[in-house]
Amino acid sequence: AIREKQLAEFNAEEKDLLESISALKAAITVLSKHHGGEGAAFLQMPRTRYLGVAATLQHELRKHAPMLRGLLTPSQRRVAASFIQAPADYFDAEPTFKQSYAPQSGEIFGILRQMKETF
Repeated sequence: AIREKQLAEFNAEEKDLLESISALKAAITVLSKHHGGEGAAFLQMPRTRYLGVAATLQHELRKHAPMLRGLLTPSQRRVAASFIQAPADYFDAEPTFKQSYAPQSGEIFGILRQMKETF
């Protein structure tokens, strides 16, 4: 009975982590399709796409908080929180914003990839 319970818990955790990996892969794919090397293409990303990425990031950060506690730096947590609160700021179409946008988008990519590798 104990082994069955442990197996069920293991299977549930494995399923949960596989779903998280899948969600993070999808978020990375969405961002990478629009990011590329050309800022202009990224700036044309539909609102629903970047809102979906922000929702995925928020969900996974909450769901796996204990696992991610030692993984993400305070700076990465602030960037993620900022992105979650105002994802449109990262996709602002103002030409003057492109320069400040580029490092932030790279950091979001890095955070998503780091989370995916952890799971």
